[in-house]
Amino acid sequence: MNNLHPLRLIPLALTVFLAVESATAKEPGETLEFQPNQTHLPVEPPADAIVLFDGGADVGFLNKHGEPIDWPVVDGTLESSGGQKANHIVSKWHFRDADIHAEFMLPEDGPGNSGLYIHGNYEMQIIHSAEKKRLGDSDMGAIYGFSKPLVPAERGRGVWQVYDIRYRAPRRDSDGKVTANGTITAWLNGQLVQDAAEFGEPRSVYHPYRSGTTDYLKAIWKKQIATTTGPLFLQDHGDAVRFRNVWIRPLDNLAYRYDLVPTDSN
Repeated sequence: MNNLHPLRLIPLALTVFLAVESATAKEPGETLEFQPNQTHLPVEPPADAIVLFDGGADVGFLNKHGEPIDWPVVDGTLESSGGQKANHIVSKWHFRDADIHAEFMLPEDGPGNSGLYIHGNYEMQIIHSAEKKRLGDSDMGAIYGFSKPLVPAERGRGVWQVYDIRYRAPRRDSDGKVTANGTITAWLNGQLVQDAAEFGEPRSVYHPYRSGTTDYLKAIWKKQIATTTGPLFLQDHGDAVRFRNVWIRPLDNLAYRYDLVPTDSN
């Protein structure tokens, strides 16, 4: 027989509730601090940004073999080669934690499948999803395979759209094992679509180090395991997606030009 009076249970229940709230409450700092202005495109890069592509001939990307890319530059935009799945391009600059900015346009036909492979492992999805009633972890605004978007934010085909991403890389021990999850906070077209979403080891079987990889990428992955630094990939999934105004803003002093490091050091 339970002799506890219902009123005596209220303080106990309140204590338990507050304890759970305290354990699961989210720190507000990251989202409040990172609120990029996406009102007018193109967005001017900040003074401390590393510009990977600004419409000119100096493109800060290489192909998967560490050679010049074959993506065409059309009217100041970088266009995925189209029809060549896995013809991804990889940034010359490597970084650990960074803010990432990319403006993109989906083609008028087809799904417009592409993405931003951060460190080659974690994909901020680019794909036409505007007509879908329920968005999952493979739709626009998702971290592919990890986290669906908080809200639908796609503008549709044939118009410029923008991602701003605050990326904090997973931390690894001397054996290369993840000891602390990474996080992504992402804004798409003025809408918060990821709020400090966590991720650990890569999940996708399609990321560049697993699918269609090369010796150049294997060397990058080996160094990434040791240093937690890595590149930004623009994904080629067979659709002619266009990019412009792509830049990163490192949040630490670990960014460097991988293509200028002697091969023996890589």
